[in-house]
Amino acid sequence: MDLNSAELFIRVVQKGSFSAASRYTGVPVATVSRRISELEKSLGVRLLERSTRHLRLTGAGSTLFDFVSRGVQEIDAGILALQDRESELRGTLRLSMPPSFEPWWGLLNDFQKKYPLIELDIYATDRKIDLIEDGIDVSLRIGDVVHLSAVARKLLDYQHLLVATPDFIETFGQPDSPQDLINFPCAVWGKKEESVEWDLGQELINIQAITRVNDYLQLRYQVLQNVCITELPPFMANEHIEKKQLVHLLPEYEFPKFSINLLYQSRHQLSRITRVYIDFCISNSEKYLTQTQ
Repeated sequence: MDLNSAELFIRVVQKGSFSAASRYTGVPVATVSRRISELEKSLGVRLLERSTRHLRLTGAGSTLFDFVSRGVQEIDAGILALQDRESELRGTLRLSMPPSFEPWWGLLNDFQKKYPLIELDIYATDRKIDLIEDGIDVSLRIGDVVHLSAVARKLLDYQHLLVATPDFIETFGQPDSPQDLINFPCAVWGKKEESVEWDLGQELINIQAITRVNDYLQLRYQVLQNVCITELPPFMANEHIEKKQLVHLLPEYEFPKFSINLLYQSRHQLSRITRVYIDFCISNSEKYLTQTQ
């Protein structure tokens, strides 16, 4: 006996018609009817008496329904149990992400609201991560990723914004072109004494910075003190632009695109907790990375 056809038979009886069973299962009406006929032929008995308006179980159909429906009910119960179990996932999820990556805080908070029994162990670092060596389940990385031992899943692209406060502009004026930036105090993202170039509209501008720091939260603080021009990711600047606390400078000259990626081991090696987290990030990342924070 074909079990798929037997399940269709149960759905027809439960729903009262071929068309209702079709809507429930997503199987075309003609296919439902054909599969029931094939089931009857394989069993050598008639299961349903058909009329233009009604279906009625035969004696054989009633016997089959009594037995097979128990199995279908168990399958339905099993599916519901699995769905309920999703909210009861428990364990530890080991994550890596860049320091001060503010938009991800909201996503992680909402993830734990949905899965309150999952503990997060977060390692904030800019250095390259070895997932196995560092014991990391999923790493969030910015920029192009080449990692031979990991799967890279791009979430989205974004571009930095050049910003300053209205008070700064009133005091110092504002640049009319990228070349004008050499005449303004600027704060930049950088490390140690490395030189910094801003790529604006494919023009490379060497910046003589008053502050160099590898932390965008610090850059945002600095620019809001009315002392400099800086670059910020949109998810750290948009709210202040909307509130008119910051002004987007030289919008016609765009910074290059950055990509935000998830790194993880082959999907065949992932735990259920890791799979759930990856799926949550894929479904929700745009909300947290593009909305006003």
